[in-house]
Amino acid sequence: MAEVLSLVEARLRTALGEPDARAAMTFVGTDRVEVLRFLDAGDDAGDRDGSGESPGSGGAVVRYATLGMSARPMADPTVVVADPQRGPRAELVLSVRAGFADTDKVLRPLAVLAASPQVEGLVVAPGAALEVGEPLWPGAPFSSVLVAESGGLVADLELDAPLEPVRFLPLLPMTPNEAAWKRVKGAQALQERWLAHGTDLRDPLRASVPLD
Repeated sequence: MAEVLSLVEARLRTALGEPDARAAMTFVGTDRVEVLRFLDAGDDAGDRDGSGESPGSGGAVVRYATLGMSARPMADPTVVVADPQRGPRAELVLSVRAGFADTDKVLRPLAVLAASPQVEGLVVAPGAALEVGEPLWPGAPFSSVLVAESGGLVADLELDAPLEPVRFLPLLPMTPNEAAWKRVKGAQALQERWLAHGTDLRDPLRASVPLD
């Protein structure tokens, strides 16, 4: 477990640079989960983080990445005995524009989401919606996130067989209206709607995309 997390942290540092802050949290019956914060003062990554934006949008971006979720493989809750080695592994990455909201308060919600595979037997995968139950940070118009595809901002981390790769899954904040629309229309339709309207998914105070 420790070796996997060391490799994961090294991959995060290679992709995002040195973290400028980190916090650790432990929940009853779970392993410790950390959340690392990275500041990109001159972001031109475009949609590598799954946001769907065009490159060169500019502005400082703060990225939060979990560390600990991938220590154990996620297991199907219907399986009686989980395989301690085989199964999908992932960490979560959230990117938001810096300086517009107190987004550091997202550390605990992110840790809760990262612990959900152990607590709830949840398998987190692209296209899934994860509900926090409260604003992601003070004043945030979001209480849930859409899980996007990995492989953009942080490349998947291959591990020795039989371990599956660690995938770094971007999280895209959703307003309540967007979350409800996604439940009816699906994740792909919502992402297409965001793209069609040029939605800045890293804006921590953005309004819902038009859904009519």
